[in-house]
Amino acid sequence: MSEEPRRFPPGRSPEERPARRKSARRTRVLVAGVFVGALAAMSLSWLLGWGFETEEERTQARAEAAAAARYEAFSSPPGTCLTWQAADAADIRTVDCTEPHLFEVIDAVDISDQYPRGAQRPDDETWRTMTMQRCGQSAREYLDGPLDPEGKLSIGVLQPDDHQWQQGDRRLHCGLQRTAADGSLQALDQPVREVDQSDVWAEGTCLGIADKSPTGPVDCAEEHSYEMIAVVDLGKEFEAFPSPKQQNEFLDKRCNRLVRDYAGDTDLRKQGLITTWDNRTKESWQAGSKLVNCKVGALLKDNSGLAPVRGSVSKDAEGKPQTGGEGSSDGSDKGGTEGGSNNGDGGNNGDGGNSGGNGNGNGGNSGEGGKGGNSGDGGADGDEGGADGADGDDTDGGLIPEPGDITGNGG
Repeated sequence: MSEEPRRFPPGRSPEERPARRKSARRTRVLVAGVFVGALAAMSLSWLLGWGFETEEERTQARAEAAAAARYEAFSSPPGTCLTWQAADAADIRTVDCTEPHLFEVIDAVDISDQYPRGAQRPDDETWRTMTMQRCGQSAREYLDGPLDPEGKLSIGVLQPDDHQWQQGDRRLHCGLQRTAADGSLQALDQPVREVDQSDVWAEGTCLGIADKSPTGPVDCAEEHSYEMIAVVDLGKEFEAFPSPKQQNEFLDKRCNRLVRDYAGDTDLRKQGLITTWDNRTKESWQAGSKLVNCKVGALLKDNSGLAPVRGSVSKDAEGKPQTGGEGSSDGSDKGGTEGGSNNGDGGNNGDGGNSGGNGNGNGGNSGEGGKGGNSGDGGADGDEGGADGADGDDTDGGLIPEPGDITGNGG
């Protein structure tokens, strides 16, 4: 083995070697840092470019999703249930018919024979007439029986919106829906073929009040017209259609007993409240509507309409109900009116909302195809069957009595 000293390249002494190693390590660290930084920049670019949407992009995405849902809704076959929340039904979508929904499609009708491409849209009155003409028969066939003209269900139609109309779309989607007396749409939670058409509300339901008349359901703590005490099946008492007098005689006793069970020891008379009920017409009876509501409300002093009530009469409710009016001043216990038929033509239209009469639906409900209101209201309480009264006004859940028709409280 040579004894010569280990040689190094010229100018590279052993003392210089550690310094070079440190320099190399710094170079490698610097290169690695640049690489990692590049990756981080790329990742940040990806996140900024793809991970986050601008408000404009989100708006566009929502519009595209709504358009897709709307297209699906307007292409839905009979038996499809639809719902929405927006006033113009822009968020219309399909749902299972066992879920809350506002509209069940029963038929699709093409009106291009009357309104070819380029024709102007029909006016409101024409839409209503067309709805009844084109959708009325469809409802009877879909239900496999008559539609109660005074019942829970009414005919509605989804119209092409302005853009669809301009593009030549002339399809009407006929459907069935439920509306309250003020035209507001009420959710159903079962297919219409399974719905009892009797226009009744569940026990404990309170109906709002506007212009001395009932509206849709509200919390009983709010001002309301009626509180529903019970649902009574006239079909269990009468095999054939009972006359209004027979209905009143039976319901006078039945409803007063049910009110006592519901309200307990509450003295309704001192609260200015009366007990009343629905009647059914022969046409409703023949359509299968045999259920009626027993209910409690109050009359204005001049008997010109219903007085607002706050609070429930239920024995389980806290506090006592307060009325904005009183019953008839004579305090008689004689009850009642014989409820007649209503001739309401309240509709539900316009932009998927509830404008209560006419409208050019923006894909929404273009009106009730002529539902005729309710079957009127029975008499007031008292254990005597009272005199025959006047026909009901265009209200839901009962008529507005003529002066002297309803007096006192026999509860």
